[in-house]
Amino acid sequence: MKILVINAGSSSLKYQLIDMADESVICKGLVERIGIEGSNIAHKIGGEKIEIKKPLKNHVEAIQLVLEVLQDKKYGAVSSMSEIGAVGHRVVHGGESFSRSVLIDDGVMDAIRDNIDLAPLHNPANIMGIEACRAVMPGTPMVAVFDTAFHQTMPKSSYIYALPYEVYEKYKVRRYGFHGTSHKFVAQQAAKMLGKPLEDIKLITCHLGNGSSVSAVKDGKVLDTSMGLTPLEGVPMGTRSGDLDPAILGFLMNKLNMNIDEMTAYLNKKSGILGISGISSDFRDLIAAAKEGNERAQLGLDVFCYRVRKYIGAYAAAMGGVDAVVFTAGVGENNSGLRKKIMEGMEYLGFEIDDFQNENGSGAFAMTKPSSRVCGLVIPTNEELMIARDTAELCS
Repeated sequence: MKILVINAGSSSLKYQLIDMADESVICKGLVERIGIEGSNIAHKIGGEKIEIKKPLKNHVEAIQLVLEVLQDKKYGAVSSMSEIGAVGHRVVHGGESFSRSVLIDDGVMDAIRDNIDLAPLHNPANIMGIEACRAVMPGTPMVAVFDTAFHQTMPKSSYIYALPYEVYEKYKVRRYGFHGTSHKFVAQQAAKMLGKPLEDIKLITCHLGNGSSVSAVKDGKVLDTSMGLTPLEGVPMGTRSGDLDPAILGFLMNKLNMNIDEMTAYLNKKSGILGISGISSDFRDLIAAAKEGNERAQLGLDVFCYRVRKYIGAYAAAMGGVDAVVFTAGVGENNSGLRKKIMEGMEYLGFEIDDFQNENGSGAFAMTKPSSRVCGLVIPTNEELMIARDTAELCS
């Protein structure tokens, strides 16, 4: 079966066509500037990259262009749409409605719309992508895969905030967590690398990139995760503050004469390592600046590593131990220095870093010595493949 994976943003659309026989990527691409002047598609297949500029008024036209490219005689991947067995859609927020991926019908669409309040920037774009595909491919099964679904196994004691209980009952204010598709994928891969069932191990999965989150996975279920009602909570990120004293909001709103929308943007777009360093939200830029002696760049890196380490320690305590700590995503996969700095001082857990492996390993590998009681794993995430697997399972 060939699965088309769609990740729709407000003005962009990423896609991959995956052959589930061997889980290989046949082709992939990105449509940008949908509804904006200068819209285009960049399509990659067999080492070749094709770019086409074409006005695209909306997501329906974008999907139509993707399907045209997929069937093109020169650089296409299928001879007809009948070769595509199903479409898997990334949906950011499923609220409490979905604890697993589901086949899309009108009831599912209504539930996704009901959760727009919880993800006002993302769910509307995801809905546009689904509606566009349903319009152009009416006979093809479609599956919604939710970023929040994997975290729905959290116990109530993990996800309830210490606020008046009626705000949960009326408005569903609670911890949801994000990056769930990534955490699920690397947890499953970690179990395979350890040679044990996922249900028999304790993992701490660290999805570290411009957006970062840490999850505690015990007996195959999420016990806790660092992001909350929104992706703002947790460790400091590229431009997001992460955890802070809520009283800071009112204090700064008075001092800086901000309204709540301005404060929300301040915390989401001007804070994190960008706010601390004053340089960049890109960890590579901070590392380069720190090497040149920039103290604020170094401080930004120190704060990030300390907060991740603190979450790892807290989750190890919450689970009563840990079998493996997993690093994934842009920073987690590619920066050996930050991985080492995060795990400094964790020897008491039985964590022994293998410096050579940490610096030279590639693909999925162990960054710890064979004698280490706690295994450190680096596993490249593959959210698209996880979406495709869930889609194939529901449609086969």
